[in-house]
Amino acid sequence: MSTDLNALSAAQRDLLEQWLPGAHVVRDHSWGLVDNAVLELESGGSRYIVKADGESNHHIGRELDAHEHWLTPWVERDRAPRLVAGDRHAKILVTEYLPGELVLGSPAQAQPDTFRQAGELLALLHAQPGRVDASYEQQENDKILRNLDKPHRIAPALAADLRRIVRSWPTDPVRIVPTHGDWQPRNWLIHEGRVTVIDFGRAALRPVLTDWLRMEARDFREDPAREHALVRGYGADPREPASWFRERLREAINTAVWAHAVGDEAFEAQGHAMIERALADG
Repeated sequence: MSTDLNALSAAQRDLLEQWLPGAHVVRDHSWGLVDNAVLELESGGSRYIVKADGESNHHIGRELDAHEHWLTPWVERDRAPRLVAGDRHAKILVTEYLPGELVLGSPAQAQPDTFRQAGELLALLHAQPGRVDASYEQQENDKILRNLDKPHRIAPALAADLRRIVRSWPTDPVRIVPTHGDWQPRNWLIHEGRVTVIDFGRAALRPVLTDWLRMEARDFREDPAREHALVRGYGADPREPASWFRERLREAINTAVWAHAVGDEAFEAQGHAMIERALADG
């Protein structure tokens, strides 16, 4: 992991020097699977997080959309980081540092109250103005079919069945609202018993169900109390069976194909298991 700013481009380093003169790296939080950098910095006695995309990545635009349009309900409650500066062209942003440790793998992940808080935060995000989208379902179906044409290790007969299922789905208008896009414990922090939220690189307008998918794949299966707590915090269970099946199967296929592309075999195996479960439950 880098302990300096060499992971950033020259243009990104120049902007960072303007925004945070003399900043130095305290810790590298980058995952290493995709073309981006996530660095914890110190400047002027304060801590910050800088996120920067490489040429092949486009998450910073989504992060800035989230900060500029959708995060106010969380930021005003100190549950999400405040934006300091950002540049879409250079693919870089800086936020204030949020204290805490990742919920993923911590004792807090086993506590239902963590999921109750997460449900309350998710309800705040989804309660913001949205709109009806007549093209969402068709676009998502087309995306899945394109993904099934990419390299993957889904058995040919199963892939053919999946194409048939996807082509049979309705394309009715759906309501879309601000969503996080990767709602799960790896993007929550816990500090003095309070849950906060990070990582908005997949934020977009989508149906509310899409923010329930990542938890269904693992946390809900490890402990049903987490699922019950999230529903309690959210205030209701939005998972209508037919639309829930479609979203689950899309997520499963996307996981298997994407994980194969980046060489994450464990995540790829999870994607294959998600396909099997979605088909069995559907």
